[in-house]
Amino acid sequence: MSPELIVALKAAVLGVVEGLTEFLPVSSTGHLIVASHLLGYGSPQFDVAIQLGAMLALTWAYRERLIKLLVDTASRPAARLFVLKIVAAFVPAAIVGLLLNDFLETLFRPGVVATTLIAGGVLILVIDGPRRFRGLADLELMTLRQAVLIGLGQTVAMIPGVSRSGATIVTGLLVGLDRRAATDFSFLLALPTMYAATLYSLWKGRETLAGEMGFGIVVGLVAAYVSALVVIHAFLRFVQTNSLRPFGWYRIVAGLAVLVWLALG
Repeated sequence: MSPELIVALKAAVLGVVEGLTEFLPVSSTGHLIVASHLLGYGSPQFDVAIQLGAMLALTWAYRERLIKLLVDTASRPAARLFVLKIVAAFVPAAIVGLLLNDFLETLFRPGVVATTLIAGGVLILVIDGPRRFRGLADLELMTLRQAVLIGLGQTVAMIPGVSRSGATIVTGLLVGLDRRAATDFSFLLALPTMYAATLYSLWKGRETLAGEMGFGIVVGLVAAYVSALVVIHAFLRFVQTNSLRPFGWYRIVAGLAVLVWLALG
């Protein structure tokens, strides 16, 4: 098998892992860190760069809503206020990311991922119980305070294994949103957050991401785009009638599996 084909296959696997996990509350970063160790391919910069494929899929999936929001901001004060809420929720992660980016990259280790996967799983089981009450369904009625609190929750997701979508959805549930509204806001908040993180990572790691790694990014982007598009639609349907508890159990099992893997060397 040629070296180019091996690179393409490894990049495609990482792209599928990214697309399948980015918008589920299971931590795409954590899964990519473990997958990269197993494949012997990739880097923190590569992992963030291929997120662009998942983000393009999210943009496409939400295109009608984004266009309507853009048009409505010219005539509806409620739409302008909603955009302000997204910006307010984005700011905490932007500040923390710029100040602590180098430190956070030192946490990109399987041991950290295992710990946060388990802790996050337990938290989901506690918060999204089977008897959970219904929350606010209309995002335009969400307060600025609720939006900022979700933004603060998003900062925790910068720790590998926490899950950006998991942190924002769970925080959304805690501040009073229902599952679908919390998921919608998490996805809308992902647009400025992840585009900013991806572009920053691409610029910072532009030398590392050249040559063979650059070819891998193209393959990873396409794989992430296709797989993410499938997951986005499926997950939005899932949260309409189901709790997040299956993902909580999955996180615990996955975290324990990583600990066993590390213990066995």
